[in-house]
Amino acid sequence: MTRRRALPGAVAAVAALLLGSAGCGLHSGSRIPDDVLPGSLGAGQPLKGASLTIASKNFTENVILAEMIGLVWTAAGAQVTDRTNISGSIGARQAIVTGTADAMYEYTGTAWITYLGNTTPIADPQQQWQSVHDADLKNGITWLPPSRLNDTYALAGNAANVAKYHLRTLSDVAALSRSNPRAVTLCVDNEFGVRDDGLTGMEKAYGMTVPTSNIRTMDAGIVYTTVASGSSCLLGDVYSTDGRIPELKLQVLADDRRFFPNYDAAPELHSAALAKYPAIAALLDPVSAKLDNTVAQQLNSKVDVEGQDPRTVARQWLIDQGFIRAK
Repeated sequence: MTRRRALPGAVAAVAALLLGSAGCGLHSGSRIPDDVLPGSLGAGQPLKGASLTIASKNFTENVILAEMIGLVWTAAGAQVTDRTNISGSIGARQAIVTGTADAMYEYTGTAWITYLGNTTPIADPQQQWQSVHDADLKNGITWLPPSRLNDTYALAGNAANVAKYHLRTLSDVAALSRSNPRAVTLCVDNEFGVRDDGLTGMEKAYGMTVPTSNIRTMDAGIVYTTVASGSSCLLGDVYSTDGRIPELKLQVLADDRRFFPNYDAAPELHSAALAKYPAIAALLDPVSAKLDNTVAQQLNSKVDVEGQDPRTVARQWLIDQGFIRAK
């Protein structure tokens, strides 16, 4: 799965680069097929006659979530243009700010830190969402209520290694690093290794010092398989909703000091679109209420492990929940 979060210091440069590119999803799009009908959502087709556009970043989970928005809107009678798979967080964000797209799922931690320029996350998920919601109104963005899908960082290991050292929490890892420094070996991707809300901040928050010689940096996708093999690293950084966690039977350790920011997924909308079509909120709130990490892992796995199409996965899940029906 391609990840994910732009580094705050690179925001301006990345934004300029992406907005200057004609190759991203901002300039291309296709209509979502009119092959779904209202289920528990969309009765009476409250969006009939509306033309709306969805967007997403270019990683599996974000595309699936955006397709859910588009399919619910389609069932509710709208004509929906699909501009998912935009390269980079900043490009997708700008699509919503400018109204090039009307909605996508965004993550509260990404907005709070990367877009809104804060350095300290808010520990309480609801308070963080509310703060993001309030701050973004002036940017022409309205956030709908969040889901329980928290796509944050975590450390994980294979079952045998975790059991060998009796690890349940990151505090357990910190204690092991002090009692047996050689035992704590980490596989991390490049971004986690340098971010303040990654390895550096985690070590400081938990009072652990992992020698540089015990840290291996590699591509994010390789971290999962390397940790699962259990031979090179005791633990590695993962994203909590990644479908490979259950697939590879990785054991995720609890962030018992709640260091990692909340990255709760919630719909963010171009405010003018919501004002024009207020029925949107009632259509999307029930979907968000059903989303959590377990659901995300299952859906992400269907794409990343089984090779299914993200829209197909989103469509079937919405049908299974009774939100929409197949035509």
